[in-house]
Amino acid sequence: MTYRWTTPDRLELRPHRSLPRRGFAGVIGLFFVLILVPLTAMLGTMVLWGLLPFAMIALGALWWGLERSYRDGDILEVLAIEDPEVTLTRTNPDRSVQEWRCNGHWVRVTKHDTGGPVPHYVTLNGNGREVEIGAFLSEDERKALYGELASRMRELR
Repeated sequence: MTYRWTTPDRLELRPHRSLPRRGFAGVIGLFFVLILVPLTAMLGTMVLWGLLPFAMIALGALWWGLERSYRDGDILEVLAIEDPEVTLTRTNPDRSVQEWRCNGHWVRVTKHDTGGPVPHYVTLNGNGREVEIGAFLSEDERKALYGELASRMRELR
């Protein structure tokens, strides 16, 4: 699961990383080796110097694309349930922080099976606002999250 209760009153949500950093290094290394295989036949010729810049540009583009994917997915949502207040804090990839607070008695957890940006979209309602939580989770994770949040908010009341 890409979300977990770190304490009974604190939930942390992060996007899933299908390629860990170790795998990132492996992909870059493998790509480098596979690019060098055809270039070894060109050793000692002028053709090598014509192909080498393109090979290195391709390697750099792969590295940049994977690194950008990691940066764009660097999101953290923290739901803190402290009697009487519930706080949802989202740290975006650009390090900006968004925060939503509401009295826990008035918080409503809603699951939108259709009509949201993703199926089984989960929102928190209260204090005159509706905020999304865990939109980056998989469909099954959002369903499980909804059940856990709904039961936790019932306990709070």
